[in-house]
Amino acid sequence: MYNRILVPIDGSATASHAFDEALKLAHETGAELQALYVVDTPPPSYDAAGGVYYPDIRDALLKEGAHLSADAVERMKREGVKGSPRVVEVDLTGDDVAHRILQSSVEFNADLVVMGTHGRRGWRRLVLGSVAEHFMRVANRPVLLIPGRDAEARAEQVGTKTETPKAPS
Repeated sequence: MYNRILVPIDGSATASHAFDEALKLAHETGAELQALYVVDTPPPSYDAAGGVYYPDIRDALLKEGAHLSADAVERMKREGVKGSPRVVEVDLTGDDVAHRILQSSVEFNADLVVMGTHGRRGWRRLVLGSVAEHFMRVANRPVLLIPGRDAEARAEQVGTKTETPKAPS
């Protein structure tokens, strides 16, 4: 039995599918659910003339987090699931998304973390990496990975957004 379930959300079809599964599980077990949006702001860039170029990416990411959080609240209310979303930021001094999810799961005292995974293989996995895979390596609590290949394919068929633009890392 789970009492507290954490699920990262990022606007992708894969994360939405994982949220659906976490929502079902929370509904069935009476668990509290926390949807977590992680803001990973890139460090400022400098141009050749020595000027700082720092686009308003942080503000855009925070707005996206607020939008996704509001959607999560609506979906949770519809299903009668208790809990609330949370928006957190990666620490610019060396933290990464996987470690920030871990820290948030500890702060929330989650019994389970539910994550979507793109299921990439080969060179795409090597080049693009995987937050879910990295999280699995550092996790200190149970993790349920939800494959998102079908969710991404369905989203492409209906022409919906499958990926939220990410800041370069």
